[in-house]
Amino acid sequence: MRIVIAPQALKGSLTAAETGHAIAKGIHAVYTDAELEIVPIADGGEGTVQALVDATGGKIVQQTVTGPLGEPVRAFFGVLGDQRTAAIEMAASSGLPLVPPEQRDPRITTTYGVGELMRAALDYGCRHFIIGIGGSATNDGGAGMAQALGASLTDAQGTELARGGAALARLAHISTDGIDPHLRDCTFEVASDVTNPLCGPSGASAVYGPQKGATPEMVSQLDAALDNYAKIIERDLHISVYTLEGAGAAGGLGAGLIAFLQAKLRPGSRLILEAVSLEEKLPNADLVITAEGQLDEQTAYGKSVGAVARLAKHYNLPVIALAGGLGEGYRAIYALGIDAVATLPDAPMPLSYAMEHAARLTSDATERALRLLKIGNLIKNR
Repeated sequence: MRIVIAPQALKGSLTAAETGHAIAKGIHAVYTDAELEIVPIADGGEGTVQALVDATGGKIVQQTVTGPLGEPVRAFFGVLGDQRTAAIEMAASSGLPLVPPEQRDPRITTTYGVGELMRAALDYGCRHFIIGIGGSATNDGGAGMAQALGASLTDAQGTELARGGAALARLAHISTDGIDPHLRDCTFEVASDVTNPLCGPSGASAVYGPQKGATPEMVSQLDAALDNYAKIIERDLHISVYTLEGAGAAGGLGAGLIAFLQAKLRPGSRLILEAVSLEEKLPNADLVITAEGQLDEQTAYGKSVGAVARLAKHYNLPVIALAGGLGEGYRAIYALGIDAVATLPDAPMPLSYAMEHAARLTSDATERALRLLKIGNLIKNR
């Protein structure tokens, strides 16, 4: 039997690769001679860099950059096994958890650190970039990122803008003359499942600003600032981002990536599954096992577990999904191509205990599921 193991990380407990190894232990308790291939996956959010690095034999590179409030923070990027692809999570340098709740103010938070991570990866020799943009603390349209890469954003007096979303209200001119010319040789793919435009009632400021600390007055101020930003981008860079689907992702970082780097926004799970070459592993497989912290009706919308199941069904493969818990409407996942679900807890237990013992629980749940599968095979062959 050949089994492909394609799990997400169990957040707070195990990386995707560690989850895969725990699943493998459970499989070998039942099928000792099974051939296994572990392919760590992610959906573009937290854990994406680690999953891509583990899946491709790459490495994590630590880097000190500018945090969302302008202070130094220790961040990282990944270099994939091909040595030319960089994986970056914007949250590593500009994420909401980096800002204490009492200091959250999207008028001043910046994506400057994202640009610094890109420059570091560029200096490392990377020319293809995969960027996850979930979990941002920012609302600056990627202006800080652009400044870190060498772009100049100035007001009517020719003074360089301060960092943060509110400053964009004074933006009068953009110049990309100072951007590193090596960036022209690069390609950028952005893992994002957000379809919000940059401005308006469903834009970056109105929808996501409040969770970053914005009051209603701040939301209006930030939306007007991004409106001005979009107009200057269109005039000086000849790119219209105002109504572009996904431009509002990560406080408008989607717009900045498109405008300054000609990036392509793609559904996160699909992009990551391609990057780890999952489909190449499926034609000779007999079974696929995937995993996620919780399965619910939202699993169908952009989650990697659903994407794995859909891909497996192209090859008529059965799919087992492991989960730490089942949420409301979880049965909807069966329509995605998931054939069976096994939960990790084997008894009532506190969440803290389950997280601490996640590896054992994952192995045990896998073993229980595979023993049931073995019974089914025995019945079939009678």
